[in-house]
Amino acid sequence: MADAVKLICLDCGQANRVPRAKLADAPKCGVCGAALISGKVAEVDLKTLEKAAKGDELPLLVDFWAPWCGPCRAMAPEFQKTAQALAPHVRLAKVDTQSHPDASIRYQIRGIPSFILFHNGREVARSSGARSATDMVGFVKKILPIPA
Repeated sequence: MADAVKLICLDCGQANRVPRAKLADAPKCGVCGAALISGKVAEVDLKTLEKAAKGDELPLLVDFWAPWCGPCRAMAPEFQKTAQALAPHVRLAKVDTQSHPDASIRYQIRGIPSFILFHNGREVARSSGARSATDMVGFVKKILPIPA
């Protein structure tokens, strides 16, 4: 597959290669069958996040949140709308910092909700605070050349 992208399954952590032309066709993981690109926000743990942030060849936008955080809960539907708007060009995930406190330490999260955009194995942008889906899409498109 000459023109393929590497995607880490956000369910099982397995690396998959998907032809670029098939990204919009709801590709599934070859191991567990989970959707690799679904237009939905995936809940991940620190291990899966680290693997995807380093290995994915599509941009990955991650929401660091906690269930006790009011702005985080209010932001959840907007983040889901962002996932739908950016699919299949960007995948979205969220990490519960209460269940995975090491994620806050590893990524130096000082306040929630916080968002980190990863691309080509590195952090390319960061933002904090609850925002609308339109603002989040604009934030990503300002940083990366995402098709309309």
